[in-house]
Amino acid sequence: MRMSRTRCVRALLATGMLTVFGLAGCSTTDTFEQPAPVPEIESSVELDQVWSMSVGDGHDDEFLYLTPLNTGDILYAASADGEVYAVQSENGKVLWNAELEDRIFAGVGGDNDSLYLTTREAELLALSREDGSELWRVSLPTEVLATPQSNGRLVVAQTTDGRVLAFDANNGEKVWQYDGVVPVLSMRAAAAPLVGGDVVIASFANGKLVALSAEAGQPLWQYEVGEPQGRTELERLVDITGQPLVIDSAILVVGYQGKLALVDIRTGQEIWSRKASSLYSPMIGDGNIYLASANGEIVALRGSDRRELWVQDRLAWRQLTQPMVVDDYLVTGDFEGYLHILDSKDGSLQGQLEYDDEGIRVPAQRLRNGNLLVFGNSGDMTVFELRAVE
Repeated sequence: MRMSRTRCVRALLATGMLTVFGLAGCSTTDTFEQPAPVPEIESSVELDQVWSMSVGDGHDDEFLYLTPLNTGDILYAASADGEVYAVQSENGKVLWNAELEDRIFAGVGGDNDSLYLTTREAELLALSREDGSELWRVSLPTEVLATPQSNGRLVVAQTTDGRVLAFDANNGEKVWQYDGVVPVLSMRAAAAPLVGGDVVIASFANGKLVALSAEAGQPLWQYEVGEPQGRTELERLVDITGQPLVIDSAILVVGYQGKLALVDIRTGQEIWSRKASSLYSPMIGDGNIYLASANGEIVALRGSDRRELWVQDRLAWRQLTQPMVVDDYLVTGDFEGYLHILDSKDGSLQGQLEYDDEGIRVPAQRLRNGNLLVFGNSGDMTVFELRAVE
């Protein structure tokens, strides 16, 4: 299906995926792919509900990524309309509920004492983990779509215009600011920064991964995950929207129209890389790397040599979330709200569930007891147990 420049831009903007900081367009040769229909399969496994609840209005028709915070025994979840819940992960018992007067844009981040959210009015909020009461709030230069992160001393928020700001976790006092560079066109999604004791790793829409000193925000090293190529802004679009994974003394990162790479966290030196394109973090399991590609393919790579083990292409262009490893399976969600279960050994589709007709944008999370936490765009939050079909 070929589209004119105007129709192509409208179609992409309609998905909510693009943020434009100026003029942008695409060539008349660009192809807009239609998502594959939901595959018909014979299920061998199924997801049994353990408990379920509604978290406000969820994303409330806004293109957000309000990921619940999983601390083990307790889950913290927020909705765009300002509902915040603390829930026991085992049984769904609500410990407390706070009703904020703010529209929430990003969260939930946290440390041992506090929860962190950002608002539509570009404010960073700190709430008590004990009862959800407000501890402090500070103004930000512009909106934040990435979950704020904390190491207990610093809270770090990254704005859509490329600024990284660090605040004192105790009182919200600004400690430092780093100004990055953003391109004309970027994805309306952002990777949460990694905040360690000595270093902050920030991902930018220009395809750069930057290590900053946690103490002063000074740049320590920079790594290029994607290099813009082509004539149009869409062709040159590179971005990092999935938080890098820490693996011992290295980080695994993937970019849109870029590469999958393992980088030394101390020096920024590349250990290995291969071409890839994804909007979500890679997943590690059983020594393998699993990737939800931007085109909807799920790809499995052997971790030792990155050899491709299998590719599942029956979910093409369905805007899949990061696959989550559950026992011998992978679980991924899509834009129509289906959960798909794949065999991790060969990628075959083994089960599916129509969960949320408003879609699933937030990746599923594995709980301490092995169950699966799913948060749909409508605000439905459910814990499932994966079982064989009897």
